[in-house]
Amino acid sequence: MTCREFVDFLPEYVSGTLAARGHVECERHLAGCPDCSAYLQSYRETIKLGKAALADPEAPVPAEIPEELVRAILASRGRDT
Repeated sequence: MTCREFVDFLPEYVSGTLAARGHVECERHLAGCPDCSAYLQSYRETIKLGKAALADPEAPVPAEIPEELVRAILASRGRDT
């Protein structure tokens, strides 16, 4: 598996919806690729921060969440900042 292929499968890998064979291939790739391992960690952190930002729509956005991330999330939901 190449890095590009790993990135293509990343959403399914993280969500647990990737077929068993694909999951094994991703695990094998991650074992030998520090760049993709770091990217995976960053991807998971982004999901975590995104969920925190939208947990309570009326709550203020925590300061540690980048404004660009908030804008992107709101834009994808069809809302403005």
